[in-house]
Amino acid sequence: MPLLRQDKTDEEKALDLRWHAVRARVKEMFGRRPDLNAMLFLIGMNEVGIVKEHWEKEEKQELMHVAVCKLLSTDGYYTFSHFDAEGYPHYVANKTLPPLTLAEQERLLKLRIVEYFENL
Repeated sequence: MPLLRQDKTDEEKALDLRWHAVRARVKEMFGRRPDLNAMLFLIGMNEVGIVKEHWEKEEKQELMHVAVCKLLSTDGYYTFSHFDAEGYPHYVANKTLPPLTLAEQERLLKLRIVEYFENL
């Protein structure tokens, strides 16, 4: 498979450009170009409002879960419920995501991440 697919739709090309712009913006702030998981981690930290030097593996997973819930709340899949005693937001699942391939899941998350950063 070629690195630069020739058969991409205009919509896919536009998302790719927006995704790269957001990653470049984050790289300017933190000095490293983030992948999808790093972007989810950053969104989770932003939503929780806690920044610290070291996070345990379970904490990182929780932050990424918060990010996914926040991102998919724009589509109505989750609704914010409350903050717990530690300041973590909690969400309630409203509906089940339709079956998506791994590529479709990644595309959906990239789109919502781009929108999140564009609206900051």
